[in-house]
Amino acid sequence: MTQDTPTMSAKSVQSSNLGFGVDVGGSGIKGAVVDLDTGELVGERIKILTPQPSTPDSVAATVAEIAEQAGWSGPVGVTLPSVLMGGVVRTAANIDSSWIGTDAHELFTEALGRQDVSILNDADAAGIAEDRFGAAKDTDGVIILLTFGTGIGSAVLHNGVLLPNTEFGHMEIGGREAEHIAASSVKDKLGLSYKQWAKEVSRVLEHFEALLWPDLFIAGGGISRKHHKWIPLLNNRTPVVPAELRNAAGIVGAAYAAKTGVTP
Repeated sequence: MTQDTPTMSAKSVQSSNLGFGVDVGGSGIKGAVVDLDTGELVGERIKILTPQPSTPDSVAATVAEIAEQAGWSGPVGVTLPSVLMGGVVRTAANIDSSWIGTDAHELFTEALGRQDVSILNDADAAGIAEDRFGAAKDTDGVIILLTFGTGIGSAVLHNGVLLPNTEFGHMEIGGREAEHIAASSVKDKLGLSYKQWAKEVSRVLEHFEALLWPDLFIAGGGISRKHHKWIPLLNNRTPVVPAELRNAAGIVGAAYAAKTGVTP
């Protein structure tokens, strides 16, 4: 087991409003108990390497093992790097292609031995967490979370209600997808300075603004840790703030989704 996120010990938690979230990634599967009054992890975060190949059955077995290690028997939320419609996987990013067409809700319900399971996209889970407990917790209106990494993940919420499965990284701008213009991987590949890259990010954000008129952008992904180097350089209209929950966002959002019954 590994732990890289500040947590509270189980003994220190007074709240009975607890949930359990599992975040499935390409390299690791992480789970933890979450205090749904505060959004903080309770006790240790459990991490198991993602099985290779990352087939539906092998991933589901790993998720069940994490829940068992935690001694958790209540509702479970699970994120996948996928578009999900009616619990069915429609895309597979960083997991085995055999996921496409899989009824993930049925799969995890059987693996976990319970009915109260919620499955959602990983960026959507992070958006829920940041909106409820993180960077947007005091902001009403339209919130857009964007994760800048190899591509650009997105989540949109209006007054706390999720619009699931947005894929703004694939929006075409000037003949190219947004993530081919402004993902942090583009900065690295082209050797762009923060000033040069921020100009491209601003261009992408301006296109999103023209369509959705958001009240706030939340910048996530690994590069958000260096937000002071580039967010002040952006010149788009809408305020941009860095994500606050970091690696815990998927777990927290998944746990909240399970407790509230959110399942795209």
